[in-house]
Amino acid sequence: MIVEWLAPIMFVALLLCIFSGYPVAFCLAGIALIFATIGVQLGEFSWPYVAALSSRIFGIMKNQVLLAVPFFIFMGTTLEKSKLAEDLLQTIGQLFGPVRGGLALAVVVVGALLAAATGVIGASVVAMGLISLPVMLRYGYQKELATGVIAASGTLGQIIPPSVVLVVLADQLGTSVGDLFRGALTPGIMLATLFGLYVAITAALRPKCAPALPIEDRGLSTGQLLRRVAFVLLPPLTLIVIVLGSIFGGVATPTEAGALGAVGAMVLTLLAGRFTWKRLIETMQATTKLTSMVMFLLVGSTAFTLIFRGFNGDVWIEEMLTQLPGGYVGALILANLAIFGLGFFIDFFEISFIVVPLLAPVFIDTFGVHPAWFGVMIAMNLQTSFLTPPFGFALFYLKGVCPEGIRTSHIYRGVVPFIILQVLALLAVIMFPQLVTWLVPE
Repeated sequence: MIVEWLAPIMFVALLLCIFSGYPVAFCLAGIALIFATIGVQLGEFSWPYVAALSSRIFGIMKNQVLLAVPFFIFMGTTLEKSKLAEDLLQTIGQLFGPVRGGLALAVVVVGALLAAATGVIGASVVAMGLISLPVMLRYGYQKELATGVIAASGTLGQIIPPSVVLVVLADQLGTSVGDLFRGALTPGIMLATLFGLYVAITAALRPKCAPALPIEDRGLSTGQLLRRVAFVLLPPLTLIVIVLGSIFGGVATPTEAGALGAVGAMVLTLLAGRFTWKRLIETMQATTKLTSMVMFLLVGSTAFTLIFRGFNGDVWIEEMLTQLPGGYVGALILANLAIFGLGFFIDFFEISFIVVPLLAPVFIDTFGVHPAWFGVMIAMNLQTSFLTPPFGFALFYLKGVCPEGIRTSHIYRGVVPFIILQVLALLAVIMFPQLVTWLVPE
């Protein structure tokens, strides 16, 4: 009788291990090995079945798609370390400065651009928190609006391609990275637009919350501003267009486009006179650390999934979801709540490697949903959980770089309107799958 409960027990054991604070990659691998031994002793499967793990890991290491992960991380980290992202933020701040709420609008625009350039949430939130927040506070912006727009705009890296998260989700879903990038483009732009509209409406209704820059502080003449835009804004924007355009146009694979983006970021750094060997070494170290974390998680999740399926865990998950009240709708609600809840406690990479392999077969094979739509929905959901108090990761990133006078309560109150906007965008994606699929080829 206990054999029938081994899959649920294994899943619960994994959650307990994760919430104990032990590294997720080692929780996945350790639980897999423990239950593999139990499974062999109970005669559920044999050691040759467990030995199949080595061939699966070898298959991971041969996966060309995953090469895109370090390339895109390197591209974004290079732009951050070379201060080109900082220049971008300052330039757009001057461009929008004369408008009420202009600095906040600049944060939204730069958040979208940094999302397309870095795809890493922590880097975007920290960069904008260090650069924009002191300036916004100095010119009288409401603390809640200033912190809220920075935290929310920083999470756009979750959904706007070329997001590293989307690369990982595509691999886990067994679908094309290009399809997931195409599918995420419209929801990402829609979400950034909603943020911008909220800022503009708030500035119009409550001018004191988001004043325009005083004339004496705008600094640059029209000619100087145009030159700055040409030399600071256009190069990274051109790089983003080339990288995404090469993928969407079928000219390059995501891996090749990622390599192109990494080289392009290096060229921009050289042209700006910002290249140093120290910065290059720091960039390579950051890229290696994050890529290694992703690979360890992937190996651990592969081991866990193999043993979990050996106990017919995939059948257990499918039966549980398909027998829920409401059928497909009930399963969709439960899946979103589970992903949203896990997003409070563990990283998006970890969720992608734990939850997606369990849910994807049910929704794609049994319910017949589009893989690109399912992946974008998960990314949107995770993005919402990144902002939600009290455990949202983006909130902790921002709090870590806030100047004195900014309390955690300011950040919590500030993100509430943006959470509502993200939930509305998530509901729109769920109710209107065409928002995702219209750009994805049949």
